[in-house]
Amino acid sequence: MTAKGALLKRSMRIAGHRTSLALEQEFWSALERIARARSQTLPVLIASIDDGRAKDAPDASLASAVRVFVLENRV
Repeated sequence: MTAKGALLKRSMRIAGHRTSLALEQEFWSALERIARARSQTLPVLIASIDDGRAKDAPDASLASAVRVFVLENRV
């Protein structure tokens, strides 16, 4: 269990390359709920967020794009 608001880093393969993403546990939990609701794996969902970030806000970090996505898609 991590302290509330502490960053938790996870590594995964997204679109063929290995990357790490640090988010607060609360955002990881929300992201997992969204992935389950869409019947997607977490890496597939994050890859789709990354694709959108590359098109719409290429200067934004992936972590920022994921946080905004979670806020816009809460389930």
